[in-house]
Amino acid sequence: MPKKLKHLNVHAFLLSFPQILWVLILPSQIVSAQKNTTIPVNVGVVLDMDTWIGKMGLSCISMALSDFYSSHSDYKTRIVLNSRDSKKDVVGAAAAALDLLKNTEVQAIMGPVSSVQAEFINDLGDKAHVPIISFSATSTFLSPLSSPYFIRATQNDSSQVKAISSIVKAFGWREVVPIYVDNQLGEGILPFLTDAFDKINTRIPYRSVIPSLATDEQIVAELHKLMTIQTRVFIVHLLPSLGSRLFAKAKQLGMMAAGYAWICTDAITDELNSIDPSIIDTMQGVLGVRPHVPNTAELQSFIKRWKLKFQHSNPDIVNPQLNVFGLWAYDSTTALAMAIEEAGVSNIGFDQMSDISGNTTDLESFGVSRNGPKLLQAMLGTAFQGLSGDFIIVDGQLESPVYDIVNVIGNGIKEIGFWTADKGIVRQINPITIKKLGTILWPGDTATPPKGWAIPKNGKKLRVGVPVNARFSQLVKVTRNSQTNTTMVEGYCIDIFDAVMALLPYAVPYEYVPFATSDGMSAGNYDDLAYQVYLGNFDAVAGDIAITANRSLYVDFSLAYTESGIAMIVPTDNQSRNTWIFLKPLTWDLWLTSFLAFIAIGLLIWVLEHRINDEFKGPPWHQIGMILWFSFSTMFFAHKEKIISNLARFVLVIWFLVVFILTQSYTASLTTSLTVQQLQPTIRSVDELIKTRAYVGYQNVSFLSKILLQMGFDESRLVAYHSPEELNDLFTKGSGNGGIAAVFDEIPYMKLILGTYCSKYTMVQAAYKTDGFGFAFPIGSPLAPDVSRAILNVTQGSQILEIEKKWHLETSSCQDFNTSSTPGSLDIGSFRGLFLIMGIVAISAFIIHWTMFLYEHWNVVTNYSSSTWDKIIGLSRCFDCKDAPSHTYRKPDMRGEKTTPGGDKEVSFRPHCSGSPVTISLQASPHTIVPSNPSFSSRMEHNLTISEEREILSCESESPNQEGNTPQ
Repeated sequence: MPKKLKHLNVHAFLLSFPQILWVLILPSQIVSAQKNTTIPVNVGVVLDMDTWIGKMGLSCISMALSDFYSSHSDYKTRIVLNSRDSKKDVVGAAAAALDLLKNTEVQAIMGPVSSVQAEFINDLGDKAHVPIISFSATSTFLSPLSSPYFIRATQNDSSQVKAISSIVKAFGWREVVPIYVDNQLGEGILPFLTDAFDKINTRIPYRSVIPSLATDEQIVAELHKLMTIQTRVFIVHLLPSLGSRLFAKAKQLGMMAAGYAWICTDAITDELNSIDPSIIDTMQGVLGVRPHVPNTAELQSFIKRWKLKFQHSNPDIVNPQLNVFGLWAYDSTTALAMAIEEAGVSNIGFDQMSDISGNTTDLESFGVSRNGPKLLQAMLGTAFQGLSGDFIIVDGQLESPVYDIVNVIGNGIKEIGFWTADKGIVRQINPITIKKLGTILWPGDTATPPKGWAIPKNGKKLRVGVPVNARFSQLVKVTRNSQTNTTMVEGYCIDIFDAVMALLPYAVPYEYVPFATSDGMSAGNYDDLAYQVYLGNFDAVAGDIAITANRSLYVDFSLAYTESGIAMIVPTDNQSRNTWIFLKPLTWDLWLTSFLAFIAIGLLIWVLEHRINDEFKGPPWHQIGMILWFSFSTMFFAHKEKIISNLARFVLVIWFLVVFILTQSYTASLTTSLTVQQLQPTIRSVDELIKTRAYVGYQNVSFLSKILLQMGFDESRLVAYHSPEELNDLFTKGSGNGGIAAVFDEIPYMKLILGTYCSKYTMVQAAYKTDGFGFAFPIGSPLAPDVSRAILNVTQGSQILEIEKKWHLETSSCQDFNTSSTPGSLDIGSFRGLFLIMGIVAISAFIIHWTMFLYEHWNVVTNYSSSTWDKIIGLSRCFDCKDAPSHTYRKPDMRGEKTTPGGDKEVSFRPHCSGSPVTISLQASPHTIVPSNPSFSSRMEHNLTISEEREILSCESESPNQEGNTPQ
């Protein structure tokens, strides 16, 4: 190098040296200034640094501090992280925490990852008054109530069980099997699952426990056990690594086919995005629940930044996926920074505990934080909107009211709905909610929800217990063939069971097993038979077993397939042989009213026809007989007597209608009483039996003895019978002769007895309520609801009629007191309107007739010289006389009149019965007396017969005229 150039470089360096020195000094001055204005606060971090959650959690914690303090530069406190690796070990986590408390005197500890590690560290935190904040310890055994300085910044495992039970309830599954790991993670959630399923009447028949360090052989062995049980709904609560192996083996064994249902807890669902795609392929159709995280712009921005930073620090990890634990780590760090600022650092530091004896160990030699209680209260009161949603600590742990429900489809997961604490399962989270899930792809690539229950192919047949009952062979009949050593079971109940099982949507192999001893006799009563299902000796019971409250404590019954209730049968008293039964159709008041109506109508017709109709004239006894004869004969035939008056005809038209309705009603009621056999019970109520202390019967193996005692019967008055024939003998003897007065039994049995002895006994009333015959299953069995639905299809169709016809159980023609009681007598109320119309018509006709009569003889009424009695006598005589102006007495062809040259008149009359005319000469003599009553001359103009003229003259002569003189 030339000497001159070298000199210039040295000169330039000397000139720029102050500037270079300033640049080097300035950053240190800035850092020094910041140190003078902020206060560092030590916070420990205990994580499994070799695990995914540990790496992800630490990166999120670092980014949370960077983001928080960049936006809160005015804060005086700054968290200084002191990280320790717990090395996946409980002792390592405890040693790390002890080091942080003793040597670094941290104000809080974040972590550890597992619940087992957290349980031990919590004790250290309680003693040192240092908050322990975990974003991944979900075990239910960890409780802020027992560890006051423990803050769970994550979800408790128990908070998801309601969401899971809601899914099970939505699909109507009655049995589920939990598959869980045998540590705190699995054992902690089980009691909460059991309680949740009990509330929805779902049974847990088996608990599948997988060791935390299980080998593939152990997993396969456990899956084989699951294949041999009937339940096909599994709740999986395992760590992701163990769960991945489980589903891989289940796929190989064919347990991811149609008919299976798998539901994963958030222990697996939260990490589905980071599970290997080959494992996702084995989980097709699996459902899962996970805490809901709102998809916000801030969240998407953070995920992008986190991926860039994480991949830069961990280039060996390809396509890292952030899950909810990382978000909780971020939010819990933010909450801690806010709480530390709020608590302040005025009293920061530890008080060392002195020990006089000098026997303290390392676990007891650390001090107690002076700022711990204040920091804990500040942390518990923190609430803000974080990346994971609303970050609110309630009772020492994070509250999350919403869960996602997801479905594994293809290479990822699909949200199909949500669960909220107040609304349950909804399609979307908005004010307008739809109470259902979206389309689900189930295992086996099917959209049909699994039934949740199936008969395993390699499992045994259902053992269906049947009673050994020889009393009513139509219901159940067990026949033992000693030669072939086979048993044949048949009967009405058996055919119903076969028809129902054939309608199930899946095949159920079963076999009938008689409930009998080795010698073929019954092994007990029906209560004992039902209890065998509870003991597990039978998988079901088919037969004539009644559904009762006592038996339902041990078994689940299907719907009843027979009529329900308990009835009483008593001997009959046939009243159809009663001598006076012909009077029964009408009540006595109706009989009396009808009789008086007949008399009144006969009298009215006589009044209307007496003056114009010779049929209604004659001696008094003849007229009385005509009145009675005419009215009563209207019921049977037409009359030979002619009716002339229009008023009478009108009255008779209405009367004939009344008589027709009355006779037809009487005939119908009497026909019913005579043709339908009315079986009247000798005893009508239970109270009558109890008061008379009568003997009553019941089936010898029935539960009725207890019921009869509850009803008030004396035990000494109860008689057991074994067959219908024995029952008939007991009834024949009677209650006072070693027999019975009544029998109580279930209605199906009663109908069989009535079908045999139809004319001798009748069913009186249902004395006790039961639900009829049903099929019994173990409590919680998923078969019970499916069988109940199939029973409805059988009993509401034609198949039940065919089965009844086969076993001669068609509806009996016998009558019973409940369904066919004696028809009641007709009373006056049934014909009140009819008699009212008849009365109005009759009274109107009577008034019109007498008005016309009085008008015609008004001269008699207005004769003031006569007394009232004379007027009445006169009107009576006029009424008894013929009505001359009536057209019935006009005979123009029977009389001729002419005047002789001498002025005399000749009147020719034609007698009634003779066709030859008779001529009478009337001399016009001054001595001839002409009647003064002008009506006579008017009557002469009507051409009356001689006898008629004489009758009218007699009537007129006996009646006072207008002048008060009597015609001479």
